[in-house]
Amino acid sequence: MDLGSRKLLDRSFSAVGILSILLMTASLVVLLWPILLRGAGAFVFRATVEHRELMLEKFDRGDPETIALETAAAEAARAGAYEIINAFAEKLDEMDRERRREYRKEFREIEELVRELFGPRPGERQPVLMRDRYGQTRWDRALARIDRILYVENYDFSDRSAMGVVVRSPRVERFRGTALEPLFPLIATRAEEMLRPRLTFYPRFLTDESYDSHFFGGIWPEMLGTLYLAIGAMLFAVPFGIVAAIYLAEYAGEGRFVSLLRTCISSLAGVPSIVFGLFGLAFFINTIHVSGSKSVLAGSLTLALLVMPTVIRASEEAIRAVPVTYKEAAMSLGAGKWWTILTVILPASLPGILTSVIISMGRAAGETAPIIFTAAVSVGRPLGIHETLSQPTPALPWNIYNLATEHEAVDEIRHVQYGMVLTLVVMVLLLNLAAIIVRARISKKLRA
Repeated sequence: MDLGSRKLLDRSFSAVGILSILLMTASLVVLLWPILLRGAGAFVFRATVEHRELMLEKFDRGDPETIALETAAAEAARAGAYEIINAFAEKLDEMDRERRREYRKEFREIEELVRELFGPRPGERQPVLMRDRYGQTRWDRALARIDRILYVENYDFSDRSAMGVVVRSPRVERFRGTALEPLFPLIATRAEEMLRPRLTFYPRFLTDESYDSHFFGGIWPEMLGTLYLAIGAMLFAVPFGIVAAIYLAEYAGEGRFVSLLRTCISSLAGVPSIVFGLFGLAFFINTIHVSGSKSVLAGSLTLALLVMPTVIRASEEAIRAVPVTYKEAAMSLGAGKWWTILTVILPASLPGILTSVIISMGRAAGETAPIIFTAAVSVGRPLGIHETLSQPTPALPWNIYNLATEHEAVDEIRHVQYGMVLTLVVMVLLLNLAAIIVRARISKKLRA
């Protein structure tokens, strides 16, 4: 190949490499930007006076006098709405049967929406569920409720060749000329006085427990459970994985059995994670009974099996990459094989081994399928370390899936879902960053 063709080929490869890096960066930005933007909504948002009441009553946070004044001002602003509703209810009883039937159903719907917006009226009995004791605690959710009060959505199916089209019509038109008509402009124009939204920073989203199925509170039990599972998996996977790697690299030699063994380990790395979950349930819980039912211990052991092939293969390659001269020099000075492995080969291969730990830790923290059957529950309290041997735990991956698909009020808690996703991403990055820093320090020490 002539020199000109070789240079052209090199430049082409360089261009393709740069293009690949740019595409990967753009993909990450597209992926992470919505997570960052919407996840931040769990920490920074416009909180209504209902949120401040909740914080005071449940967590004893905030100035009671200030909150009492705000609550009184909000109730004074809401009084006009309640008077209009009461006046219409009295008029409704005086209407003839046909008109009463026409208005009753929609009026009850409006009453329920107003109760969801402002919470129970003063003097009403407190509901059993916590979610019903307060109105909307976030301004964005309050705006969604106000929109439902002001507008009615119907579907237009006149075009039979297409899907139904949503048609929004002002609800005030249905009550034009009645005593309820002033309610709609009142709520539309004085909503801020009635709810008093204020920009709020809520860092305790990370450290508060959740209440009423994540309607309120934070995600501390899920964060703690994820840490327990990730660290527990590494406690089991790393020692056994490194010992297996040492055996394969230094003692096993070459042969059909060892080749078969390596093939099996590589194949295990490609087994779907749900299979590991079912195996963990069948073996750790139902066969050897490491715990009576789901537990952090059973989940950690299952995750350890999931990541162990990666640890073994990467560690073996790192050990094999240590120059033979290191081993020869140590043994020439009289060191035995095991002592040489312990004092020369393992320290020299530690950066490569830590790379496998970094990859495995991130995977263990983010896996969902293996912990569904062995460790995760939807709602739970933070566990003490001694309880991890026998108790299940909430965990971020499982709870993200649960809240996004099976929760009864998926749209109401979108901010919690995105907050969990953002927290999980940051946790994995921090765990990896910690391992990278340790690896860099060890490499620097070895070079010195």
